[in-house]
Amino acid sequence: MSIGIIGSGNIGAALAHLFVKAGHAVAISNSRGPASLHDLVAALGPLAHAASIEEAIAFGDVVIEAIPYGRYRDLPAAALTGKVVVTAGNYYPQRDGVIDMGGRAQSELVAEHLVGARVVKAFNTIWYQHLQEQGDLTKPINERRVIFLAGDDSAAKQIVADLITHIGFGPLDIGSLHDSIAQEPDSPIYNKDITVAQAHAQLAR
Repeated sequence: MSIGIIGSGNIGAALAHLFVKAGHAVAISNSRGPASLHDLVAALGPLAHAASIEEAIAFGDVVIEAIPYGRYRDLPAAALTGKVVVTAGNYYPQRDGVIDMGGRAQSELVAEHLVGARVVKAFNTIWYQHLQEQGDLTKPINERRVIFLAGDDSAAKQIVADLITHIGFGPLDIGSLHDSIAQEPDSPIYNKDITVAQAHAQLAR
């Protein structure tokens, strides 16, 4: 699969490494331009290349945005129409400024901006070093570190769940984009080092 990544920080870079290792082609981009990604792409190897944001979007069957939440309105909505878009960001008021959610999930505001995109919330509840280190393809799904996902498009969620499986983690679908409130910062399941089986039990409680 071809994957476009917007954002080359901790999460974006970690995902690029994992997807390349799993055999996927990656175009990675950031706001500073492809030249700033020379060292990262060299480390990633031949399955990865640096791109502009627009090029990464065009390249990807799936596009992952891993930028600071307060900048989600900078994402080019028209270019992302029809794309499976994974939003991995989290809202931190001290960094992003005050944003009135109006009772909505953070991912719902992203989806409202990206009209026509197939938005899935994922990869936001795991510390980047754990993302780099804890995937384990040898374990059954229920025994793997969980990565939660949510969205309103079931086919898009299945694509993202498969990618999570390919990099050694266990996907757990918690419902709609509105339901993704349950995976936001300070929630009981945020940044918890638990397996899929343990996550099922915790959610049931």
